[in-house]
Amino acid sequence: MTEQADSLANTIRTSLTLPHRLWGYLRKVFAIVGKDIATEIRTKEMIGAMFVFSLLILFIFNFAFDLRADNLQTLAPGVLWIAIVFAGMMGLSRSFILERDQGVLDGLLLTPVDRSAIYFGKMLGNVLFISLVEIIILPFFIILFNQPLTAAPSLIGVIILGTLGFASVGTLFSAMAIHTRAREVLLPIMLFPVIIPVMLAAVRLTSGILDNLPFADVQHWLALIVVFDLVFVVASVILFEFVVEE
Repeated sequence: MTEQADSLANTIRTSLTLPHRLWGYLRKVFAIVGKDIATEIRTKEMIGAMFVFSLLILFIFNFAFDLRADNLQTLAPGVLWIAIVFAGMMGLSRSFILERDQGVLDGLLLTPVDRSAIYFGKMLGNVLFISLVEIIILPFFIILFNQPLTAAPSLIGVIILGTLGFASVGTLFSAMAIHTRAREVLLPIMLFPVIIPVMLAAVRLTSGILDNLPFADVQHWLALIVVFDLVFVVASVILFEFVVEE
């Protein structure tokens, strides 16, 4: 009876401790996200540059295709994701630069916090900033490329999935690139080959939504993007500790 009582007590203590630990872990993650948001509000560098750059891409491609292409519907999904990827690359390249230059990263590594919390905090911050820019440029994309407003809700879902996969790998490679002198050049060289599957799936899904294709025709692309997100988020969490300790 005594052993059973002790076992029951341990089970109860464990069940009470797990939510407390989870909440403590999430607080650390959101503290890092909050730090990045506060920094961006103070400097106003990242989002402004990403928005202007992505908007310029949409305008340039729109004018070029208006002169040289008859079917914008075929080209529009690729243009949207080119704008998202290149603008997101600007944000990812600066993801760890301030921490590195001002010694904040060393301070984070010295704190008693799991390295995965640092990764999730930085990744969620990147997803937030890139998603904010995407929400702003999406109306411009719909107007410039004459797309139906009814496609916007589905496009937002695809954009979120694509951005999650893009930012999960990009955050890891950004942490890796800051240790080199040519970090602005090295990041896209490392990142572009890896994100080809998620970008291909995102473009195909976007094309399917704009063309009103049946779900059965694009469900394999949805499966690909979901699997990519899951695999690379897990892999990035595992590898992040080794990257930042170098």
